[in-house]
Amino acid sequence: MKYAFDLGPVPAVPVAGTDMFFPIHRIYCVGRNYAEHAREMGHDPEREPPFFFSKPADAVVQNHATVPYPPETQNLAHEIELVAALDKGGRNIAAERALDCVFGYGVGLDLTRRDLQSEAKKLGRPWDLGKGFDQSAPLTTLHPVGKVGHPEGNAIWLKVNGELRQHSNTKHLIWAIAEQIAFLSRYVELKAGDLIFTGTPEGVGPVKPGDLLQGAVDGVDQLTIRIGVPIV
Repeated sequence: MKYAFDLGPVPAVPVAGTDMFFPIHRIYCVGRNYAEHAREMGHDPEREPPFFFSKPADAVVQNHATVPYPPETQNLAHEIELVAALDKGGRNIAAERALDCVFGYGVGLDLTRRDLQSEAKKLGRPWDLGKGFDQSAPLTTLHPVGKVGHPEGNAIWLKVNGELRQHSNTKHLIWAIAEQIAFLSRYVELKAGDLIFTGTPEGVGPVKPGDLLQGAVDGVDQLTIRIGVPIV
């Protein structure tokens, strides 16, 4: 097949302990998947059906990067998350076999232009530009399941300039990772290369240029990024 122009390399993230890269197909993010975060955002944390939004594959930024403060926002917010990476997919995947699709895990940030998201919600409009902007998905290397297992009781936390902002445990996920995969596969065909950002705990808040963000899922990895000067 001959293309009109070259789009460049496929977005990818390193695989820990190897010289390989994990190619990214799509990025799915589940919203309000920790009860206390749902409460702080003004919602009932009961187990309503999960909902998802997307980020573009090339929104991924590798660990230890400086991420420029994005344009058109006065409220850039941090959301630390456990990220599941799939090397198998399908439709209507049973929850009992959903974890067989997981290649490994990483630690990511769902950076959010909160003011744009909030305004879109108020107007009943899509909030893609609040979530799916350039460099909005910093992510560590990926660690295969054989090395880290399936994180089910791991501390998850984030510090901004050394101050603890978010702290919880993956056991508090409202919808477990297997349930997320099974539910999502009813609506789209999941494929190898898909990433699922599995939700953020309470304590989300704003960051500003110059801030140093350090977050982790204990037993998986630690993510460190700095917020750079604004894009003009």
